[in-house]
Amino acid sequence: MARPYSMDLRKRVVAAVVEEGMSCHAAASRFGVAASSAIKWVRRVRETGSAAPGQMGGHKPNILSGPNRDWLLERSATDFTLRGLVAELAERGVKVDYVQVWRFVHAEGLSFKKKRAARRTAPARDRAAA
Repeated sequence: MARPYSMDLRKRVVAAVVEEGMSCHAAASRFGVAASSAIKWVRRVRETGSAAPGQMGGHKPNILSGPNRDWLLERSATDFTLRGLVAELAERGVKVDYVQVWRFVHAEGLSFKKKRAARRTAPARDRAAA
């Protein structure tokens, strides 16, 4: 993963623009960085007073947790399809993908189990065998 440029380099580029009066493009070529980087650093210093980089990455909480998880567990007590759950969640204002719902169902161990092969082919209880 990419790393942000060092604060020393950022300060030198910003100082060249602000204190020496260089253009952002000239300062960028002098220090070997992209002109867009120099422009963003100078803008950040003018807006916030610091050229420090913003946060990179971080934890994104799962949308199918908390109240949505509780609702899904109650809803999955009866028959369901994954696409049906996606549609029902959309009606509740939760935008999710089919794969997210599949991962949730798989992680919670909620799945439809087919009957054993011998039970599927057996005649119904109220019918006589063929």
